[in-house]
Amino acid sequence: MHALRYVRTLKHFTRNVACAVALASMPVGVVHAQNAAPKDKASVIARGEYLARASDCIACHTMPAGKLFAGTRPMDTPFGTLYTPNITPDKSTGIGAWSADDFYRMLHEGKSKDGTILYPAMPYASYTRMTREDSDAMYAYLMSVPAVHQPNRPHTLRFPFNKRELLLGWRTLYFRQGEYKADPTQSVEWNRGAYLVEGPGHCAMCHTAINALGGSSASKAFEGGLIPMQNWYAPSLTSNREAGLGDWSIEEISDLLQTGVSKRGAVYGPMAEVVYDSLQYLSDEDIRAMAVYLKSLPARSGQSAGTPTAAVTEEKNRLYPLGKKIYDAQCAVCHGVDGKGKVPHFPPLAQNQSILMTSAVNPVRMVLNGGYPPGTTKNPSPYGMPPFAHTLSDEEVAAVVTYIRTAWGNNGTPISGKEANELRTAPLY
Repeated sequence: MHALRYVRTLKHFTRNVACAVALASMPVGVVHAQNAAPKDKASVIARGEYLARASDCIACHTMPAGKLFAGTRPMDTPFGTLYTPNITPDKSTGIGAWSADDFYRMLHEGKSKDGTILYPAMPYASYTRMTREDSDAMYAYLMSVPAVHQPNRPHTLRFPFNKRELLLGWRTLYFRQGEYKADPTQSVEWNRGAYLVEGPGHCAMCHTAINALGGSSASKAFEGGLIPMQNWYAPSLTSNREAGLGDWSIEEISDLLQTGVSKRGAVYGPMAEVVYDSLQYLSDEDIRAMAVYLKSLPARSGQSAGTPTAAVTEEKNRLYPLGKKIYDAQCAVCHGVDGKGKVPHFPPLAQNQSILMTSAVNPVRMVLNGGYPPGTTKNPSPYGMPPFAHTLSDEEVAAVVTYIRTAWGNNGTPISGKEANELRTAPLY
């Protein structure tokens, strides 16, 4: 899961981005980092930097405005708080005493240098798909960044979740070790996209529902779910009623992934952080490959909205007039009286899947808290949305969100003032 923030220390990452992008589409190497010849060392490190971006390592292992990869970032979970480790090459507090074999074991098996099983907040269930060559390149890069002497903080998990031996059961249920195997029936581009999405990108960690044990079912992969402790909903990528991409073009998907905005909408919240810290730095070829793979995901759920009950219809009719009044006064100037927006800067609300999802968490949070798409190389000055938590009551928030979800042919359901109130105190990121 991603630790969320908008301010990041980027100076160490930008050093080799140009070289890394050029290397992004090259075939997987065959030289292990620890055996690389001196003339190849710079290219291996650059490739590792690119892969660290693709894996979004900075998201969890760097405090806001802190030293790169020094760790100690708190990650709240339903089981307590985890603190991310120092992964700089400091020999006593970081991974400076680790070998490339140790690093690969960590990514591939989810075990530390001393054999300690890692908590699955570290996405080794996805990283296990990464090749040994890519692991070695990431190791070479991490060994090249400045060492930071930063002692690690102990986790503060509740009993019995502080007993690591319980992780053996979790691994039996939810962890399948093994590198990605290419599908010979698919294209090279599709397989590259699958590798990035399922491996370093670990997209399923957010876009698959997490159960009470902190695990997810492979049969439910990419079907969406509420991100624990963050109160944002990661939409289904397999349902055209949510964020299913079957009727999106490859260009529209690519734009959203790489720039944060497209003709179909914009990213906010956790996904904005992913684009800001990770996806904007990937090559056009890799972004397109990811789009090709994501577009191919089979539709598995959420294709029918169902018939609203009489009570739902009555609530919608009650809130609709107030919602329209608020929308016309506060929202229409950007999103249009017809809800069609002014793409790409002001996304459409009519027939926008992120508005029509079963869960109304995201539109409620946007009305309450506002937000910006990420500032990216290809969209450096994004347009944002102001917060309305200080000017609208719970009932007014419910009314305008209900209006947006049911106007212009939208077939969403109304929300209540109670639902709006519950999200007022949710952490921003």
